[in-house]
Amino acid sequence: MTMPTPRVSVGIPVYNGERFLGETIKSLLAQTFTDFELVISDNASTDRTEEICRTFSAQDSRIRYHRNQENVGGSKNFTRVFELSLAPYFKWAAHDDLCGPTFLEKCLEVLEANPAVVVCYPSIGFVDQTGAVVGDHDACCDLQSPRPSERVRDFLFSAKSNCLPMYGLIRRDVLGKTMLLAPYISSDQILLLQLALLGEFREVRERAFFFREHPERSIWKYKSFAEYALWHDPTRRSRIQLPRWRLALEFFRSVAAADIPWRERRDCYVSVLKWCYWSRSVLAHDLKMTARQIAAWIVGAPPVADMKSQKVAIGAAGFDDHDSQEATSVGSGEGKKTGMP
Repeated sequence: MTMPTPRVSVGIPVYNGERFLGETIKSLLAQTFTDFELVISDNASTDRTEEICRTFSAQDSRIRYHRNQENVGGSKNFTRVFELSLAPYFKWAAHDDLCGPTFLEKCLEVLEANPAVVVCYPSIGFVDQTGAVVGDHDACCDLQSPRPSERVRDFLFSAKSNCLPMYGLIRRDVLGKTMLLAPYISSDQILLLQLALLGEFREVRERAFFFREHPERSIWKYKSFAEYALWHDPTRRSRIQLPRWRLALEFFRSVAAADIPWRERRDCYVSVLKWCYWSRSVLAHDLKMTARQIAAWIVGAPPVADMKSQKVAIGAAGFDDHDSQEATSVGSGEGKKTGMP
Protein backbone atom coordinates (compact mmCIF):
# COMPACT_ATOMS: atom_id res chain seq x y z
CA MET A 1 0.00 0.00 0.00
CA THR A 2 1.39 3.40 -1.03
CA MET A 3 1.50 5.95 1.77
CA PRO A 4 0.25 9.47 0.93
CA THR A 5 2.93 12.12 0.44
CA PRO A 6 3.20 14.34 3.53
CA ARG A 7 2.88 18.12 3.26
CA VAL A 8 6.27 18.78 4.87
CA SER A 9 9.62 17.03 4.99
CA VAL A 10 12.11 17.72 7.76
CA GLY A 11 15.65 16.52 7.13
CA ILE A 12 18.33 16.00 9.77
CA PRO A 13 21.87 15.47 8.44
CA VAL A 14 23.92 14.19 11.35
CA TYR A 15 27.38 12.95 12.27
CA ASN A 16 28.17 11.80 15.81
CA GLY A 17 25.25 13.71 17.28
CA GLU A 18 24.45 11.51 20.27
CA ARG A 19 24.66 14.31 22.83
CA PHE A 20 21.82 16.48 21.47
CA LEU A 21 20.09 14.42 18.77
CA GLY A 22 17.39 12.88 20.96
CA GLU A 23 16.32 16.27 22.28
CA THR A 24 16.17 17.66 18.73
CA ILE A 25 14.02 14.76 17.48
CA LYS A 26 11.63 15.14 20.42
CA SER A 27 11.16 18.84 19.66
CA LEU A 28 10.25 17.99 16.06
CA LEU A 29 7.86 15.18 16.96
CA ALA A 30 6.06 17.59 19.30
CA GLN A 31 4.99 19.89 16.43
CA THR A 32 1.36 21.04 16.39
CA PHE A 33 1.38 20.38 12.63
CA THR A 34 1.68 16.62 12.27
CA ASP A 35 1.54 15.86 8.52
CA PHE A 36 5.28 15.65 8.03
CA GLU A 37 8.03 13.12 7.56
CA LEU A 38 11.32 13.23 9.44
CA VAL A 39 14.22 12.05 7.28
CA ILE A 40 17.55 11.41 8.99
CA SER A 41 20.78 10.93 7.06
CA ASP A 42 23.50 9.54 9.31
CA ASN A 43 26.94 10.32 7.88
CA ALA A 44 28.55 7.05 9.09
CA SER A 45 28.55 8.09 12.74
CA THR A 46 30.78 6.20 15.16
CA ASP A 47 28.89 7.01 18.36
CA ARG A 48 25.32 6.10 19.48
CA THR A 49 23.65 8.13 16.72
CA GLU A 50 22.43 5.03 14.84
CA GLU A 51 21.00 3.48 18.00
CA ILE A 52 19.15 6.69 18.89
CA CYS A 53 17.70 7.04 15.39
CA ARG A 54 16.55 3.45 15.14
CA THR A 55 14.89 3.66 18.55
CA PHE A 56 12.88 6.72 17.54
CA SER A 57 12.01 5.33 14.08
CA ALA A 58 10.63 2.16 15.67
CA GLN A 59 8.31 4.32 17.76
CA ASP A 60 7.08 6.76 15.09
CA SER A 61 6.29 5.81 11.48
CA ARG A 62 6.96 9.37 10.28
CA ILE A 63 10.70 8.84 10.78
CA ARG A 64 12.85 7.42 7.95
CA TYR A 65 16.45 6.63 8.83
CA HIS A 66 19.23 6.36 6.25
CA ARG A 67 22.87 5.60 7.04
CA ASN A 68 25.74 6.35 4.66
CA GLN A 69 28.28 3.56 4.31
CA GLU A 70 31.10 6.08 4.62
CA ASN A 71 31.47 9.71 5.59
CA VAL A 72 30.63 11.65 2.42
CA GLY A 73 31.21 15.09 3.91
CA GLY A 74 28.73 17.53 5.32
CA SER A 75 27.67 19.16 2.08
CA LYS A 76 26.78 15.87 0.38
CA ASN A 77 24.94 14.76 3.50
CA PHE A 78 22.82 17.90 3.44
CA THR A 79 22.05 17.25 -0.21
CA ARG A 80 21.34 13.60 0.51
CA VAL A 81 18.69 14.32 3.12
CA PHE A 82 16.93 16.66 0.66
CA GLU A 83 17.07 14.02 -2.09
CA LEU A 84 15.52 11.44 0.25
CA SER A 85 12.59 13.73 1.11
CA LEU A 86 9.22 13.75 -0.65
CA ALA A 87 7.06 16.68 0.44
CA PRO A 88 6.41 19.99 -1.37
CA TYR A 89 7.83 21.91 1.61
CA PHE A 90 11.23 21.13 3.10
CA LYS A 91 13.14 22.09 6.23
CA TRP A 92 16.69 21.27 7.25
CA ALA A 93 17.15 20.71 10.97
CA ALA A 94 20.58 20.65 12.63
CA HIS A 95 21.00 17.75 15.03
CA ASP A 96 21.65 20.05 18.00
CA ASP A 97 19.06 22.83 17.53
CA LEU A 98 15.52 22.90 18.89
CA CYS A 99 12.16 23.85 17.37
CA GLY A 100 9.20 25.25 19.23
CA PRO A 101 5.93 23.31 18.78
CA THR A 102 4.39 25.82 16.34
CA PHE A 103 7.41 26.12 14.01
CA LEU A 104 5.97 24.12 11.11
CA GLU A 105 2.37 25.27 11.58
CA LYS A 106 3.13 28.99 11.52
CA CYS A 107 5.65 28.84 8.67
CA LEU A 108 3.41 26.67 6.51
CA GLU A 109 0.52 29.10 6.96
CA VAL A 110 2.67 31.92 5.57
CA LEU A 111 3.94 29.93 2.59
CA GLU A 112 0.51 28.67 1.59
CA ALA A 113 -1.01 32.15 1.86
CA ASN A 114 1.79 33.94 -0.02
CA PRO A 115 3.01 32.31 -3.27
CA ALA A 116 5.80 34.90 -3.63
CA VAL A 117 7.41 33.77 -0.36
CA VAL A 118 9.97 30.98 -0.83
CA VAL A 119 11.50 30.84 2.69
CA CYS A 120 9.72 31.32 5.98
CA TYR A 121 11.45 31.15 9.34
CA PRO A 122 10.37 32.09 12.89
CA SER A 123 12.10 34.43 15.29
CA ILE A 124 15.31 32.98 16.70
CA GLY A 125 16.51 32.35 20.23
CA PHE A 126 19.88 31.14 21.46
CA VAL A 127 20.12 28.18 23.85
CA ASP A 128 23.09 26.80 25.74
CA GLN A 129 24.25 23.23 26.22
CA THR A 130 21.44 22.53 28.68
CA GLY A 131 18.73 23.91 26.40
CA ALA A 132 18.21 27.06 28.49
CA VAL A 133 17.36 30.17 26.48
CA VAL A 134 20.20 32.67 26.83
CA GLY A 135 19.26 35.33 24.29
CA ASP A 136 17.54 36.37 21.08
CA HIS A 137 18.85 36.98 17.59
CA ASP A 138 17.33 39.29 14.99
CA ALA A 139 18.37 37.80 11.65
CA CYS A 140 17.26 40.92 9.72
CA CYS A 141 16.52 38.64 6.78
CA ASP A 142 12.84 39.49 6.25
CA LEU A 143 13.28 40.10 2.52
CA GLN A 144 9.82 41.21 1.40
CA SER A 145 10.62 43.35 -1.65
CA PRO A 146 9.10 42.09 -4.94
CA ARG A 147 12.35 43.10 -6.70
CA PRO A 148 15.20 40.54 -6.72
CA SER A 149 17.83 43.30 -6.74
CA GLU A 150 16.44 44.84 -3.55
CA ARG A 151 16.30 41.45 -1.83
CA VAL A 152 19.91 40.78 -2.82
CA ARG A 153 20.97 44.22 -1.60
CA ASP A 154 19.23 43.76 1.74
CA PHE A 155 20.67 40.26 2.13
CA LEU A 156 24.21 41.42 1.46
CA PHE A 157 24.14 44.54 3.64
CA SER A 158 21.40 44.20 6.24
CA ALA A 159 21.15 40.50 7.04
CA LYS A 160 22.75 39.41 10.30
CA SER A 161 21.59 35.88 9.78
CA ASN A 162 24.78 33.98 9.15
CA CYS A 163 23.17 30.71 7.99
CA LEU A 164 20.07 30.59 10.19
CA PRO A 165 17.21 31.29 7.72
CA MET A 166 18.25 28.21 5.74
CA TYR A 167 16.74 26.26 8.63
CA GLY A 168 13.35 27.75 7.87
CA LEU A 169 10.61 26.11 5.80
CA ILE A 170 11.38 26.27 2.06
CA ARG A 171 9.40 25.49 -1.08
CA ARG A 172 10.85 22.29 -2.48
CA ASP A 173 10.48 23.24 -6.14
CA VAL A 174 12.35 26.50 -5.54
CA LEU A 175 15.06 24.88 -3.44
CA GLY A 176 15.61 22.38 -6.25
CA LYS A 177 16.58 25.27 -8.56
CA THR A 178 19.55 26.20 -6.37
CA MET A 179 22.95 24.54 -5.97
CA LEU A 180 21.77 23.35 -2.53
CA LEU A 181 24.81 23.19 -0.25
CA ALA A 182 28.00 23.10 -2.30
CA PRO A 183 31.19 21.50 -0.89
CA TYR A 184 33.09 24.61 0.15
CA ILE A 185 33.20 27.06 3.04
CA SER A 186 30.25 29.50 3.29
CA SER A 187 28.21 27.80 0.59
CA ASP A 188 25.17 28.34 2.81
CA GLN A 189 25.49 32.05 1.99
CA ILE A 190 25.38 31.31 -1.73
CA LEU A 191 22.32 29.14 -1.19
CA LEU A 192 20.52 31.95 0.63
CA LEU A 193 21.45 34.50 -2.04
CA GLN A 194 20.14 32.17 -4.77
CA LEU A 195 16.89 31.75 -2.84
CA ALA A 196 16.65 35.54 -2.48
CA LEU A 197 16.95 35.82 -6.26
CA LEU A 198 14.03 33.41 -6.61
CA GLY A 199 11.58 34.86 -4.10
CA GLU A 200 10.78 36.62 -0.85
CA PHE A 201 11.77 35.66 2.71
CA ARG A 202 9.35 36.08 5.58
CA GLU A 203 9.93 35.98 9.34
CA VAL A 204 7.15 34.84 11.66
CA ARG A 205 7.35 37.05 14.73
CA GLU A 206 7.10 34.20 17.18
CA ARG A 207 10.22 32.67 18.73
CA ALA A 208 10.13 29.04 17.62
CA PHE A 209 13.70 28.29 16.47
CA PHE A 210 16.45 27.80 19.02
CA PHE A 211 20.06 27.81 17.86
CA ARG A 212 22.35 25.96 20.25
CA GLU A 213 25.77 27.40 21.01
CA HIS A 214 28.24 24.89 22.47
CA PRO A 215 31.97 24.05 22.36
CA GLU A 216 31.47 20.99 20.13
CA ARG A 217 30.48 23.08 17.13
CA SER A 218 32.88 22.39 14.30
CA ILE A 219 33.57 26.09 13.84
CA TRP A 220 35.33 25.99 17.21
CA LYS A 221 37.09 22.66 16.60
CA TYR A 222 39.14 23.64 13.58
CA LYS A 223 41.97 26.19 13.59
CA SER A 224 42.57 26.46 9.83
CA PHE A 225 40.36 26.90 6.81
CA ALA A 226 42.07 23.86 5.28
CA GLU A 227 40.74 21.69 8.13
CA TYR A 228 37.34 23.35 7.95
CA ALA A 229 37.16 22.68 4.19
CA LEU A 230 37.60 18.95 4.89
CA TRP A 231 34.55 19.20 7.13
CA HIS A 232 32.61 20.15 3.99
CA ASP A 233 34.29 17.68 1.64
CA PRO A 234 36.80 15.08 2.94
CA THR A 235 38.17 14.48 -0.59
CA ARG A 236 39.50 18.03 -1.03
CA ARG A 237 42.87 18.36 0.68
CA SER A 238 44.62 21.69 0.27
CA ARG A 239 46.01 24.07 2.87
CA ILE A 240 45.37 26.99 0.51
CA GLN A 241 41.85 28.35 0.98
CA LEU A 242 40.39 31.69 -0.10
CA PRO A 243 36.89 31.44 1.41
CA ARG A 244 35.86 35.08 1.03
CA TRP A 245 37.17 35.29 -2.53
CA ARG A 246 35.21 32.14 -3.33
CA LEU A 247 32.17 33.73 -1.74
CA ALA A 248 32.50 36.83 -3.93
CA LEU A 249 33.00 34.73 -7.06
CA GLU A 250 29.92 32.63 -6.36
CA PHE A 251 27.84 35.73 -5.66
CA PHE A 252 28.69 36.97 -9.17
CA ARG A 253 28.02 33.54 -10.70
CA SER A 254 24.66 33.27 -8.99
CA VAL A 255 23.55 36.66 -10.31
CA ALA A 256 24.76 35.76 -13.82
CA ALA A 257 22.74 32.53 -13.79
CA ALA A 258 19.54 34.06 -12.40
CA ASP A 259 16.47 34.29 -14.63
CA ILE A 260 15.78 37.99 -13.99
CA PRO A 261 15.44 41.13 -16.19
CA TRP A 262 18.70 42.75 -17.21
CA ARG A 263 18.07 45.87 -15.12
CA GLU A 264 17.61 43.70 -12.05
CA ARG A 265 20.78 41.80 -12.91
CA ARG A 266 22.69 45.06 -13.29
CA ASP A 267 21.52 46.29 -9.89
CA CYS A 268 22.46 42.93 -8.33
CA TYR A 269 25.97 43.23 -9.78
CA VAL A 270 26.27 46.71 -8.29
CA SER A 271 25.34 45.37 -4.86
CA VAL A 272 27.88 42.55 -5.10
CA LEU A 273 30.58 45.01 -6.15
CA LYS A 274 29.72 47.21 -3.18
CA TRP A 275 29.86 44.15 -0.91
CA CYS A 276 33.36 43.40 -2.24
CA TYR A 277 34.42 46.96 -1.48
CA TRP A 278 33.05 46.91 2.05
CA SER A 279 34.60 43.47 2.60
CA ARG A 280 38.00 44.49 1.29
CA SER A 281 39.68 44.00 4.68
CA VAL A 282 38.68 40.35 4.95
CA LEU A 283 39.46 39.77 1.27
CA ALA A 284 42.92 41.16 1.95
CA HIS A 285 43.15 38.98 5.05
CA ASP A 286 42.52 35.91 2.89
CA LEU A 287 45.47 36.84 0.67
CA LYS A 288 47.69 37.49 3.69
CA MET A 289 46.87 34.12 5.24
CA THR A 290 47.39 32.36 1.90
CA ALA A 291 50.89 33.82 1.69
CA ARG A 292 51.60 32.60 5.22
CA GLN A 293 50.28 29.12 4.39
CA ILE A 294 52.55 28.92 1.34
CA ALA A 295 55.53 30.04 3.41
CA ALA A 296 54.75 27.44 6.07
CA TRP A 297 54.46 24.74 3.41
CA ILE A 298 57.84 25.72 1.89
CA VAL A 299 59.66 25.40 5.21
CA GLY A 300 57.78 22.26 6.21
CA ALA A 301 55.82 23.87 9.05
CA PRO A 302 52.26 22.81 9.98
CA PRO A 303 49.31 24.79 8.57
CA VAL A 304 48.83 28.28 10.00
CA ALA A 305 45.83 28.67 12.32
CA ASP A 306 44.10 31.12 10.00
CA MET A 307 40.64 30.76 11.55
CA LYS A 308 41.65 32.44 14.78
CA SER A 309 40.95 35.90 13.40
CA GLN A 310 37.57 37.36 14.27
CA LYS A 311 37.62 39.55 11.14
CA VAL A 312 34.26 39.16 9.46
CA ALA A 313 32.68 40.50 6.31
CA ILE A 314 29.65 42.72 6.42
CA GLY A 315 26.16 41.32 5.94
CA ALA A 316 25.93 37.95 4.29
CA ALA A 317 29.42 36.73 5.14
CA GLY A 318 29.09 37.41 8.83
CA PHE A 319 28.14 40.24 11.13
CA ASP A 320 29.06 43.88 11.47
CA ASP A 321 31.33 45.10 14.25
CA HIS A 322 28.42 45.69 16.63
CA ASP A 323 27.51 42.02 16.46
CA SER A 324 31.00 40.57 16.21
CA GLN A 325 30.61 38.82 19.54
CA GLU A 326 27.99 36.60 17.89
CA ALA A 327 29.94 36.03 14.72
CA THR A 328 31.89 33.09 13.49
CA SER A 329 34.70 33.65 11.02
CA VAL A 330 32.86 32.51 7.90
CA GLY A 331 29.89 30.37 7.12
CA SER A 332 27.76 27.92 8.91
CA GLY A 333 27.89 24.97 11.00
CA GLU A 334 26.18 20.47 11.62
CA GLY A 335 28.83 21.54 13.30
CA LYS A 336 27.16 24.85 12.87
CA LYS A 337 25.66 24.48 10.98
CA THR A 338 25.96 22.32 7.90
CA GLY A 339 25.88 18.72 9.08
CA MET A 340 29.54 18.02 8.73
CA PRO A 341 31.82 15.83 10.77
